[in-house]
Amino acid sequence: MEYTIQKLAQLARVSTRTLRYYDEIHILKPARINSSGYRIYSQAEVDRLQQILFYKELGVSLERIKEFITSPLYDETQALKDHREHLLGKRKQLDVLISNVEKTIDSMEGRIIMTDKEKFEGFKQQWISDNEEKYGKEIREKYGDDVVNQSNEKLNNMTKEEYDEVSHLANEVLETLEEAFKTGDPGSDIAQKTAELHKNWLMYYWKEYNKDAHAGLAHMYVNDERFKKYYEKGPGMTEFLRDAILLYTNHKRNN
Repeated sequence: MEYTIQKLAQLARVSTRTLRYYDEIHILKPARINSSGYRIYSQAEVDRLQQILFYKELGVSLERIKEFITSPLYDETQALKDHREHLLGKRKQLDVLISNVEKTIDSMEGRIIMTDKEKFEGFKQQWISDNEEKYGKEIREKYGDDVVNQSNEKLNNMTKEEYDEVSHLANEVLETLEEAFKTGDPGSDIAQKTAELHKNWLMYYWKEYNKDAHAGLAHMYVNDERFKKYYEKGPGMTEFLRDAILLYTNHKRNN
């Protein structure tokens, strides 16, 4: 079956402006333009639009979606399986949060006594889910499923006190990095303190410390805009952190 742009927009509950934009950025082009100049979409474009909307629902940027679906290695069936896993994970996360809210209500109304650990569970699941969506694919490809699963398990077993400590440590890394950056020297005492704080922060998630993995992570920060956005309070700060970590781990910088 074929659809005009108006019919497809109505079917998918998106605007015709959105479909025209998708055409402009080469993420969803019509099958053909008819003699009257109207965009016509076939079943293949309908299926692709479904994939795009699945990714958007999962919070993936259009830039990343374009990379996925225009790749010669793109597999629609596998993509659907991945979507299903993400959605099942979200459902599990929502179930935990709903249960957490219900227990909190019961606790506040005096029907049960809720431990601090129970109060904390829903938020840990949210954190794990957010990290998986943002960085899961790259981290799993680089370090393997076992390492990531062990890290998630450590987070799941984290106490509220440990969670507060790691949150404080994450802020301390950023604050110390900002001060160290002013020196311009990644080998300075304060820069090396930043690298050590970063290592201490990692150890809340890693099973054991590995200098090569720490150095590899520093390189990944520089090559991934999402990490740079987190660390980059000023131009060059992510590179400075990388260089400090490379010195800390006795690794040479690759020019």
